[in-house]
Amino acid sequence: MDVHLSKDVKRPRRLRCSVKLFVLCHGLLQFSQLLYSAYFKSTITTIERRYGLSSYSSGTISSLNEISNSVLIVFVSYFGNRVHRPRIIGIGGLLMAVSAMLLTLPHFLSQPYEYDSVLHNRHDICNLQRNLSATEMCGRDETRRLADTNNLWILMASAQLLFGVGSVPIQPFGISYIDDFAGPGNSPLYIAILFAVSVFGPAIGYLLGSVMLQIYVDVDKTGLAWAQEELRHGDPRWVGAWWMGLLITTGCLVLTSIPYFFFPRSLPSEENETESEPDINDDFKRPEISVFDFLKMFPRMFVRLLLSPLFLILVLAQCCFSSVISSLATFLNKFLERQYGASAAYSSLLVGAVNLPAVAVGMLVGGVIMKKVGLTLKTIPRFSVTMLTVSTLCCIPLFFLGCPTQRVSEVNHYQIGRYGSLSKCYANCSCPASAFNPVCGSDGIEYISPCHAGCTNFTKDPNNTHRVQVYTNCRCIPGSQSHAHPAPCPNNCSHFLLPTILIISLASLIACLTHNPMYMMVLRCVPSEEKSFAIGIQFLLMRLLAWLPAPAVFGMAIDTSCVWWKHVCGKKFSCGYYDNNILRNRYLGLQVGYKVAGIILLMMLGWKVQRTQEYSLEKRPDGLL
Repeated sequence: MDVHLSKDVKRPRRLRCSVKLFVLCHGLLQFSQLLYSAYFKSTITTIERRYGLSSYSSGTISSLNEISNSVLIVFVSYFGNRVHRPRIIGIGGLLMAVSAMLLTLPHFLSQPYEYDSVLHNRHDICNLQRNLSATEMCGRDETRRLADTNNLWILMASAQLLFGVGSVPIQPFGISYIDDFAGPGNSPLYIAILFAVSVFGPAIGYLLGSVMLQIYVDVDKTGLAWAQEELRHGDPRWVGAWWMGLLITTGCLVLTSIPYFFFPRSLPSEENETESEPDINDDFKRPEISVFDFLKMFPRMFVRLLLSPLFLILVLAQCCFSSVISSLATFLNKFLERQYGASAAYSSLLVGAVNLPAVAVGMLVGGVIMKKVGLTLKTIPRFSVTMLTVSTLCCIPLFFLGCPTQRVSEVNHYQIGRYGSLSKCYANCSCPASAFNPVCGSDGIEYISPCHAGCTNFTKDPNNTHRVQVYTNCRCIPGSQSHAHPAPCPNNCSHFLLPTILIISLASLIACLTHNPMYMMVLRCVPSEEKSFAIGIQFLLMRLLAWLPAPAVFGMAIDTSCVWWKHVCGKKFSCGYYDNNILRNRYLGLQVGYKVAGIILLMMLGWKVQRTQEYSLEKRPDGLL
């Protein structure tokens, strides 16, 4: 008895650190990591509006972390089991926390947000008595807005690059650590649980975004009620407090990174936990090579792995589907806002409460199917092709759930007013070139601003003197009682919003059933000693071919549907109006194209598996991959 007690005293911490506990901790860290990423993406359209970015620019910023990640993933592949994996993961989590804090700096270093308003700037209304000079048209405020945009690029790019450095070891080290010490039959389920838990990070991130975007951006500088008295959440000039949620994600990343510093380098295997604990120095008994020798060997190892047809085709298919996921994460909010008139806060709420839980359910059910049904190397491609084809077909109705862009004067609608050519009716109004304060005329036409509608007067709301009730004496609007209301004209497709998010969520759920089977197939396509290296190369290719270019590619597709750009000091700012039909067809069409390409690759994979007998599952006694 004394002998047994002495053994327990010697190893109390090791016995408490189990694979299950690591799965829990790693799920929480990935939860926090994805909370950060999803929250940032949920606010991307708000950041566009605040700093005048194009969709291409915002998409590029959102994916810059993939550059540093792709460069350093090579070194992660080298170190593999040679380092204390849990400790390196903890350091990476703390670096991500620092990057989240850096991402808030543009707000604190920028001037207070200024928007066009007749209550604060009479230039936004037709003033026949005054002509603006070129200097006034591009004054100090406009120059500072351009400077803020340049500073935003520097600070956010630095933060995103640092985030990429911190996120390098998270999945390669974490997943290989779990797979090394889990029982063969439990590894697929553990990894499915890991992804299912972590996917709630994006869900909470979007829900957090929906809350924060209802708070005015400069609440720390001007107080809570100053702008909310005039602007409503659906107003195109409204900018929410995008920076506040980043402070919360910083705290989450710090808290979830600390436990990793208490995990041992290796754990008892679940196959026989009563056996003597693995020697933590076992890894050092292997022949060591220097990092420079490894870099010389890397091209040969890389090429050898790419020459494996199963690995290459499978990873390319994953790249196609990851591109679709990236497009949804980055621009689904914007798509819902532009197509169906949803506010930024409400669209984030829908994504977080409906779409992402469906993704989590799909991943978890896919892991259960993998364990219970025992999908084999031959059946995984067939199963994936079937599910992804059904998911793609579900997206077809989305092409028809939309309406054309509302009629906007001098953007997509031209009429002759009382003064002949419409531009002549506000020619002497001294309208600023950067004006953007959409109003809906009594003729049902939307105008870029009260000044562009030729309105010379306005009436305040009797219930709230900080808001305009109606603009009057509008020279560009036909009729004796010409007036305009201080808001964009109503969106005619708002009733399509809920059906659209439900269809997208259903398609996502079905597609995510294939996530865990394809992931486990990658792990079983390579020898066990090359597992960390294969995971590293997998993520390297997915970053280079999907997560890095996809946001920029989809951003360019969105930008090509813009029909009117805002301008500040003669420079193109963010887009004011899109052609909704073109936007819908190009955004959805690009997604369907990626899915079809991925399905074709999976069909090739299934054909290749049938002809490659050396990958038979007879090598594993349990029948699992």
